[in-house]
Order: sequence, then structure tokens, then C-alpha cells
Amino acid sequence: MSDRPQEGLDRRDFLIASIATAGASAALAVSTSAANAQEAATGSGNPASGTVYTGDVIQGKKVVSALDVNDIEPGQKHFLYFQGVQMPTGQHWYVSVTVAKGAKPGKRVVLTSGVHGDEMSSIHTVQTVMNQLDPAQMSGTVMAVTDVARPAIESMQRRWPNQGRGVDLVDMNREWPGNENGATATSRHAGLLFNRLLRPNADFAIDFHTGTTGFEVAAFNIAEMDVPEIKAMAELYPIGQIFDNPTYPNVLHNAFNAAGIPSFCPEIGAARHLDLEMIALFVEGTMNVLKHHGIVAGPMGRTGKDVTVFVGNSAFPILATEGGIVEHLVKLNDKVEAGQRVVIQRNSFGEVVAEYTSGVAGEITGQRSDAMSEPGNPLVFILFQKATPEGAEVYPE
Repeated sequence: MSDRPQEGLDRRDFLIASIATAGASAALAVSTSAANAQEAATGSGNPASGTVYTGDVIQGKKVVSALDVNDIEPGQKHFLYFQGVQMPTGQHWYVSVTVAKGAKPGKRVVLTSGVHGDEMSSIHTVQTVMNQLDPAQMSGTVMAVTDVARPAIESMQRRWPNQGRGVDLVDMNREWPGNENGATATSRHAGLLFNRLLRPNADFAIDFHTGTTGFEVAAFNIAEMDVPEIKAMAELYPIGQIFDNPTYPNVLHNAFNAAGIPSFCPEIGAARHLDLEMIALFVEGTMNVLKHHGIVAGPMGRTGKDVTVFVGNSAFPILATEGGIVEHLVKLNDKVEAGQRVVIQRNSFGEVVAEYTSGVAGEITGQRSDAMSEPGNPLVFILFQKATPEGAEVYPE
């Protein structure tokens, strides 16, 4: 019984939220991202300058089609809707925007969540951070966009249901920086947000995610640790793992990086529910980042120096070769050795039909949370520090 994934699998079929690895060098990812960003900018023209109000008001909140936080009143919180791409009906998808603008000037940070529609803990983390901020005591600006992929969030599913030649489920975290004149609504929505809302208002950015439906992950950050500004922020979280990998170029945090805006991606447990204990760790770390940049005052909370942090640059997946009930023999964050049994599967008679062992020494960073699996589903991902073994896929997102 094989513990190695089959070759040639489409990485987009791996349903693991925001754990994105291309296995390429950081330089390749950044240069590719830069090329994509330039292409998108060329296709969409220059982003609108200044704040543009549409004249619409939704539930008492003004609607903007472009935002410059320099235009709004300091020392206050502002609640807006951003006008995104049109629906098939000609109406628009609107995105919620909260801006805490400090009484004093300072750095600008953008916090995003909801790029995948089933990632509830990421949304709650950003909301909790924003609720702790007092603009009258701040220097600089924190802008939160909590529901980036609105149609995916409406049905609490990972992908955006794009209406084209029938319904196509599009992973929005393959579309950044988008293109305002792109071939799909998802690409256009990403282009509008990136050009007119996100990029113009960020000196640094954090894009929050969770595991995906049916697959949970440990608390960790995806961060390019060879970039000093990113490393400094990622290490301010009191969590046990860091995935040091450039990831795919078309994920949101890499689009920020390609635009010269240091960014990284926190991963906060399982999809579709609120992990309040894990959320608290990421709220504490994010507040540390805001203190690090002088946006809020006060002593640092716990950081990576207060916990044991495992840093890996690759991830080894174990895919199901059989159908059956999944029984894990290890837990998230457990250390494993090469050859160690980590999962078994049983058929409807209770007979063991498959056993799976680790191909590497590392730590468990993701596990299938659904109790059953068909062949090809990811069962486990193991974070480790060395080149990916032959025949293994690196972390997809």
C-alpha cells in the first residue's frame, strides 16, 4: 500500500486552504508575480485616484468605487461598502470595508479575509482586531476587508460560483492581482479590489485564511523568511509553525509582495466554524505587528520567542489510494519520522484497506477532518525542511 501521491495530479484539486507552495525559489515567485501585476495593470489602465463615492447607501453605509484613506477623517472608524464586479443581473457584489484611521499620521496596513468563502475564523480574527482599535490613540491607518469573495461566502463554500458556460467554481486565490478587463467576473473583481482599494492603501498587508472544508490545518504563517520585513512580522505570532515558501504567484499576499508591499498569510485552523482559542493567538500576533510598526502603543504580547516554532520550507502530502473511513494516528503539530504510520483506512466491514506512512521527518501541519475519503483526497500534509522527495507534490493551496 503506497504512502506516496500519484504524479500528475492537478494541484487545484487539492482542497487545502491557503497553504500554497509552488516549490520554486522565492526569486521566481516574486518575478512571476511582478510580471502578472504589470500585465494586469496594463490591461486595466491606471487605478482611480482619490476616493470615489457612487452616491449609493446600503444599510446606512456609503458605497465607494475607489478609496484613498488620506481623504477620510482621522481619529475615527469608517464603515463603507466597496462596489465590486457586476452580477449577471447587472447589480454589483459589494465588499465590506472598515477603516480605523488614527489621529496621527503613520503607516497603513491592510487586513484581508474571506478570499475563500468557507474560512470563518479568518474573518473573525480580522473583526476582533478591528474591534480592539481606538483610532483616537492610533498613528496610521488599519483597513479591513473581511468578505473579499462575497458570492462564495454567501454559500460558505471555498470557490466563487462564476456564471459562464454553466456554473464554474473559481478559486479566487488564483486570480490576483486580477484584471479589471479580464475574461471572468472573478478576475475583474480581483482587479477592481486590488487597483482601487487594496494596493493604494497599504504599506504592508496580511491576508488571513484557514483550512478548507474537509481539511483542517495547524496554526501557522506562510511567509518568505528571506525577506527581512516579512520575517520580522511573521515571528511576532505565538504559534508553532512557519511555512517558509514563496507559494504560487497569483495568491493575494504574493500580489502585494510583487507590488512592493510586504505581506504574508496566516492560517487559522479548520473551515466553517470559529476556533476561538486559535483566533486569539492570531489576534495577539496581529496586534504585535501593529505595535511593531508604531500604529498602536503598548507592550508586546507573546511572540514566536515564547513558543517552540518549527520552520519548514516544503510540505509532503499523503493522498488516499483507497476509499474508506479515515483514522488518524497522529495529531496536528505532532513530530513524525520517515516511515512512521500516520493514517489507516477501513472499509464498511471495519477491515483495514490502506495504511499510510510519512515519507519525511517533520511536523503534521494539515489533516483531513472529514471522516471518509475517496481515492485522491489529501489525508495529511507534513511540514519539513529539505527538498521535496521525488514523486511528492508540494503544498498546493
